[in-house]
Amino acid sequence: MIKLFKNKNINDKNIPENLSKSLDKNIDTFKNIFSFDDTVIFRSIENIYDKDFKACLIYISGMISPEIVNSNIIGPLMKIDFKETENSLILDTLKNKVISSCEIFECEAIDEITLSLFNGCTVLLIENFEKALVISSKGYKERSIIEPDSERVIRGPREGFTEGILTNLSLIRRRIKTPNLKFKFMKIGRITKTKICLCYIDSIADVRIINELEKRLKDIDIDGILDSGYIQEIIKDSPISPFKTIGSSERPDSIAAKLLEGRIAVFVDGSPLVLTLPYIFMEYFQSNEDYYLNYYYASFNRILRVFGAFLSVSVPAVYVALMTYHQELIPTPLLLSISAARQKVPLPTIFEVLGLLLVFEIVRETGSRLPATIGQTISIVGTLVIGQAAVEARIISAPVIIIVALTGITELLIPKLMSAMIIIRFILIILSSILGLYGYIFGTIGVFIHIFSIRSFGVPYMLGYGSIKPQDIKDTFIRAPWWYMIYRPNLIAKKNLIRQSKKSEDK
Repeated sequence: MIKLFKNKNINDKNIPENLSKSLDKNIDTFKNIFSFDDTVIFRSIENIYDKDFKACLIYISGMISPEIVNSNIIGPLMKIDFKETENSLILDTLKNKVISSCEIFECEAIDEITLSLFNGCTVLLIENFEKALVISSKGYKERSIIEPDSERVIRGPREGFTEGILTNLSLIRRRIKTPNLKFKFMKIGRITKTKICLCYIDSIADVRIINELEKRLKDIDIDGILDSGYIQEIIKDSPISPFKTIGSSERPDSIAAKLLEGRIAVFVDGSPLVLTLPYIFMEYFQSNEDYYLNYYYASFNRILRVFGAFLSVSVPAVYVALMTYHQELIPTPLLLSISAARQKVPLPTIFEVLGLLLVFEIVRETGSRLPATIGQTISIVGTLVIGQAAVEARIISAPVIIIVALTGITELLIPKLMSAMIIIRFILIILSSILGLYGYIFGTIGVFIHIFSIRSFGVPYMLGYGSIKPQDIKDTFIRAPWWYMIYRPNLIAKKNLIRQSKKSEDK
């Protein structure tokens, strides 16, 4: 894998592929590679008992732990007595008896040694040896494990992923204690060489989906991967669709639950968002907290989310259609009230709705980009001041304020679906302004045809919606009791569908 992503800069400088026996030549090679880089440290070592022993340590300042390098590597190297050690056994002696490290290996390929330095390792070059010792000495700081702001819960674990991939993998390993939990590492990015890890449970996950995912990842040829969002967009099905076909989460418990359902997780070094696939439409409305609370309450909340998404997408379009083409469908008292509120408002209804929705999205985006305290203030003050001032100035009517407020509040019920809802909402409003309710109906039918045609790694996006079997709809609009969820999702975990013993159902 490393050879596939060989560092082009190294080749450009005519650097040899392997080390030579000359220590000075090897040092010059790495100084040439890291020219004009003062963070790379070259530390010469001499032995107090053997003046012929010459070595050099190479490491990157800030990436290693100085305590580990000083006490476990430099100190023992200076004091070891090689008089009774054969020259051919020096590397083995250093690995097994001198240097204290949890991970140490021999390496002669210069590009592999260079990559190890970027990962926080220390490299030991020795005179007359064509191999170097690569010693694990990572010491860079990582963010502590805290609850993610984007997925807070009332009941449930308070842990969230960090930017360190090994830390994130350990959070999964602590929850799923089986040798069937597999981790496959890859490197993507010609320049960044970002470490990627595929995680799945071998006895549950579908082999065809794993192979398809590996194929798509290997086909990625890009200069850098800085976040899991890059991969999410590059390998997704239906690339022009506003809907996601690959999920993401910052919560270890959520990822562990998806692995147990047969899904595959993709960890990206430097990103706290872990990808999961296949991803189906119903996952937009599912929350990990649903599975920790009473199933009646969880089902009620899930239905609220579905209803909220419907209102957020439909209410502005239906209002525009009724006020523009179908006023006879509005009850007379309500129509008179709305007409009175719209007196002296110069703009047509369509421009009122579109203009205020656009202002709402601007305020939302502004609030999300500012620090939390300032952002909330800007959002509240901006919305109230602009809304109140616009109504008093007769630029917009009060009913439109209510419509947009209801749309905005319901939109925030499902943050994962927000981007798709905004796009569909504006499309439906424009169709309604042209064709009235027929435009809204045609647009809605088009959306359903689209989402029913999508697949995520071969799995239908609307999995479970076309079935009337209780086991297929047990975790869709409602969350069935745990003792009833005997099987894993069909088509995702065909390899091993049984989640629990049927004895649980007898309760």
